[in-house]
Amino acid sequence: MPWFVTLFIGLLIGVVASGVVMLWALKTQSARIRSAERRARSAERLAELGAMTGGLAHEIKNPLSTVGLNAQLLSEGIEELAVSDEEKGRLIRRVQSLRREVERLRGILTDFLQFAGELRLERKPSDLNLAIEELVDFFLPQAEKQGVRLRSDLTAGPLTADVDAAHLKQALLNLLLNATQAMSAQPADSGKPRELIVKTGRGQDADKRAVAQIHVIDTGPGMTPETIAKIFQPYFTTKSGGTGLGLPTSRRIVEAHDGRLEVHSEPGQGTDFSVTIPIGPVGGGMLNREEPAR
Repeated sequence: MPWFVTLFIGLLIGVVASGVVMLWALKTQSARIRSAERRARSAERLAELGAMTGGLAHEIKNPLSTVGLNAQLLSEGIEELAVSDEEKGRLIRRVQSLRREVERLRGILTDFLQFAGELRLERKPSDLNLAIEELVDFFLPQAEKQGVRLRSDLTAGPLTADVDAAHLKQALLNLLLNATQAMSAQPADSGKPRELIVKTGRGQDADKRAVAQIHVIDTGPGMTPETIAKIFQPYFTTKSGGTGLGLPTSRRIVEAHDGRLEVHSEPGQGTDFSVTIPIGPVGGGMLNREEPAR
């Protein structure tokens, strides 16, 4: 076969191969574009649903407050009725039950709005030890009321990080409430001490960045691996009357600070919630419905 025929066939094969590769690349790119468009439409739809549900929750809270107020007025009116004490007591108990349910619904709506609403952080250098001392002082009376011994174990010197102190204290407060409720559920005669420790320290993450570490450690009943796998899912709770949004909200706040919230627990061995926050200025500062927590 003459050399020029061989050359022509080689060029032809090259052109065909290039065309096939180009066609494959165009199809792949087209598929990626369609996939991105679907994700964008889905995110937009989720944002719309978030706005609708948030607005609906606000609309429910207004008449709910009216119901609560009228239940209180009704309770006061019953006291003045010319009926027997037995009948009066029965009516008052019913109204009190109504008021408790109103308060429970108000709490559910408040937790929902806090979880689903836009989270804007105003970050500035803050001493985490000082913030935790303030939180421990605030929560101490409630812990003592539940028979829980609360104490702090703080690392020496200031522990400064770029955080929104108010939001971070809310995340830690949810952890303290969760631990206190878990220990309060234990039988009083179980023989196990009810202790709650808030501990801070310094360390490094997997990328060798300096981090602040905060541990909320309790001596409660602990958790099974099955429970641990679900505790950060919205509306999952093992407590009667709980909304199941406290721990997901805490994780959302911590992750908005570019941090991590992890849990270590075993049945009968208590629980350690570990918060890791980068030390020093980092990116981020806002987490909203369009950018949900992971």
